[in-house]
Amino acid sequence: MSRFVDRVTIHVAAGDGGNGCASVHREKFKPLGGPDGGNGGKGGDVTLVVDPGVHTLLDFHHRPHARATRGTQGRGSMRNGAAGQDLVLSVPDGTVVLNPDGEVVADLVGPGTTFVAARGGRGGLGNAALSSKARRAPGFALLGEPGDQGDLVLELKSVADVGLIGFPSAGKSSLISVLSAAKPKIADYPFTTLAPNLGVVSAGETVFTVADVPGLIPGASGGRGLGLDFLRHIERCAVLVHVVDCATFEPGRDPVSDIEALENELADYTPALTEEHGAPNLAQRPRIVVLNKMDVPDAQEMAELIRPDLAERGWRVFEVSTASHEGLRELSFALADEVERYRAELPAPEPTRVVVRPAGLDDSGFTVEPDPEVEDGFLVRGERPERWVRQTSFDNDEAVGYLADRLARLGVEEELAKQGAQPGNPVTIGGVTFDWEPTTPAGVAIVQGARGADTRLDVSERVTKDERRAAMKARRSGAGLDVPGTERAFEGSSEDDVEEDDVEEDDFEEDDAGEIMPGETGEDEESGR
Repeated sequence: MSRFVDRVTIHVAAGDGGNGCASVHREKFKPLGGPDGGNGGKGGDVTLVVDPGVHTLLDFHHRPHARATRGTQGRGSMRNGAAGQDLVLSVPDGTVVLNPDGEVVADLVGPGTTFVAARGGRGGLGNAALSSKARRAPGFALLGEPGDQGDLVLELKSVADVGLIGFPSAGKSSLISVLSAAKPKIADYPFTTLAPNLGVVSAGETVFTVADVPGLIPGASGGRGLGLDFLRHIERCAVLVHVVDCATFEPGRDPVSDIEALENELADYTPALTEEHGAPNLAQRPRIVVLNKMDVPDAQEMAELIRPDLAERGWRVFEVSTASHEGLRELSFALADEVERYRAELPAPEPTRVVVRPAGLDDSGFTVEPDPEVEDGFLVRGERPERWVRQTSFDNDEAVGYLADRLARLGVEEELAKQGAQPGNPVTIGGVTFDWEPTTPAGVAIVQGARGADTRLDVSERVTKDERRAAMKARRSGAGLDVPGTERAFEGSSEDDVEEDDVEEDDFEEDDAGEIMPGETGEDEESGR
């Protein structure tokens, strides 16, 4: 017999989108074929589907990680990449999906109901889709976006019309075995039933399911005796049946006190499924009391003592015996009436496709704020700039220039200037840190250069650290302005502008005559004359 598992935590990861392709059409007699790189394929989704043939979450207990395949990369000749294959996971009917905070994300009821747990990432655009009047032949493509991933909690709440509740050894398993064809384990010791048993009962033209919930004890609503694991299976029940043992005589215990103790636990229990999810409050469910083991001689006397107390509550009471089958027919038809009344008031939901989507946000907005973790740094937050950064291949200068143009059009540079950002300050967007260079022109006409290059990135009015170091070398060697690339560094600079640590001793070599010669600058002796 397979193990019954009704609660697991799984990690779902959708497939990443495929990267776009950067290629140029090559064909005889067509020297200017133009860009023809295709787009990357979409990543595969992770989907949960209700399968009536699955009755437990055991498979997820052994394999809690689920990952879909990623989309393939685009190719030349305008060929788009293939989409990643979706990963479909079969779950039992009545599975509830919760986030790590315990909030209900989806309630999967009905065969065929689907839920997209993680969406695959979008594929990156190829250079054919990126071409424009300004960029007629882009030498870059966009990267695919990563797919969604995260942890989800799956809880199985039995889909039953009637729930049998009671203290251990009250005869619940025996009752469901004679009402239906279910064959639960039956023994004369408490807690024989450790997992809910489901049975199908026919009463006239009405067919309904009955759940035998494992025995409850005082404190079950607080988790005592695995009470929380058992109570979740009665959240969907239309009728709750108190099964009372009238043949057991223990000091301090009687059937009425047992029922009151269980009612207190039901009142203290807070179900995950509320009226918003189509489940009425537990206190509003109709109750039926079954006085069991009436074949025992002293049971009839006990039943006569407690009947008046139960009648005051307005509950219907049935005396049954699972041994002699006394009163079972009347009980089954009474349960059928309650189930039909419940179904008329609350029709069963139709199978629907549930897709989790983030809350709607204005993706055109962004914020700029000081970075608390980086000195003099700034942090840019926003759906669009962060997504653009994820799509950028930073080993391609032309792709970096394209990112700079997009950020400039969005107004990121202007907002950084308003916030007081200075040239060289670190700016973090989407986990990537840049040195802010406002002197690099962005959002202007592009001078076409080599494929994959952007000439604007080579233009900067700010003296870099490497240029200051080269100027210091030239000053010490006496080369002066004859060393290429040192003119800007000499203007308005002094030796104090360069720290001693910036210039290493190995940067200079001494010849046999004791003269200082340029070491790593690649210059000859005449450059210092």
